[in-house]
Amino acid sequence: MSYSTAASGQPQVSATAPASLRAREPRVPADRLVAEMVPPPRFDSVRFDTYVPDPNQPSQSEAVTALRAFAAGLGGAHAGGQGSGSGRAPLMRRWFGKKPAAPAGPRGVYLDGGYGVGKTHLLASLWHATPAAPELKAFGTFVELTNLVGALGFQETVRTLSGHRLLCIDEFELDDPGDTVLVSSLLSRLVEAGVALAATSNTLPGKLGEGRFAAADFLREIQGLAAHFRPLRIDGEDYRHRGLPEAPAPYSDEQVTKAAYATEGASLDDFPGLLEHLARVHPSRYGALTDGLRAVCLTDVSAVPDQSTALRLVVLADRLYDREVPVLASGLPFDRLFSEEMLNGGYRKKYFRAISRLTALARDAKGLVAQ
Repeated sequence: MSYSTAASGQPQVSATAPASLRAREPRVPADRLVAEMVPPPRFDSVRFDTYVPDPNQPSQSEAVTALRAFAAGLGGAHAGGQGSGSGRAPLMRRWFGKKPAAPAGPRGVYLDGGYGVGKTHLLASLWHATPAAPELKAFGTFVELTNLVGALGFQETVRTLSGHRLLCIDEFELDDPGDTVLVSSLLSRLVEAGVALAATSNTLPGKLGEGRFAAADFLREIQGLAAHFRPLRIDGEDYRHRGLPEAPAPYSDEQVTKAAYATEGASLDDFPGLLEHLARVHPSRYGALTDGLRAVCLTDVSAVPDQSTALRLVVLADRLYDREVPVLASGLPFDRLFSEEMLNGGYRKKYFRAISRLTALARDAKGLVAQ
């Protein structure tokens, strides 16, 4: 059976069925990976002026002031003298015998704070505020950056990004030693080319304090790059729960199904089947998996069975949150997705971030259900 919405606003039978994430197997070309290294749709319009500092946390206002100054300082010549790769700066060096002096001070900032204090908002605001053309600035998560290296190769990635003015890396994965070494090597080459850096990170496995600050871990893991980063500490609680109502309770399977058929651009999947499908799609494609969706409807949400599945779900939750796709669900509430063992383990911070983001998206989906 399928449903649509009549003039009364109540769902009724329709010939149009919702999409299914399980039926999608996207292929993402390498050039799309490069072109999409911009702040995600949720952060298209964020600016320093739209960040609302908690008046009880002065470090938040201080971070905004410091980042404004950092962005302004990136308005001059490319520190490595390479500009956009056009060859004009090397020609100038032949004329005058030396490259332009790099700006004084660290060429990188690290936003140090717990989840939900607005680090990504500030990182995206820095990208927007930096006075350079969009093609000379890059923004992506650590996972997206490693996927880019996998698609292009190390040397080609260095060449592609070396002409940039700024590279912003959200959620630097300190819990993956191999990829940390890979990206640290990449960043070393980019720093040599004059690219400015900005980053946030997660927490290392075994560091279980909720909202724990990770600057020492980050600076230690990137080793030789540490001197290039100025840590900016951002205290605060998860803004997604600051003064907001509790997330709505899960709906019935029938309510979710009716809403899926009544909502143009919605998908409808059973949760266990979706988790199985995610295992067959590389996480670098999860963004493409959600292309064109206006809502995700899930039935029979249940506890995630293992850590590998849980980490894939974290990536999907991040992509849905970035794209502001509401999530309507039946079954278990999202705060019961992960076992106590998972929530007390090395990836605790990721799981709490996923719960927080899915809860926000569930709140956004409340209006899809006919009252």
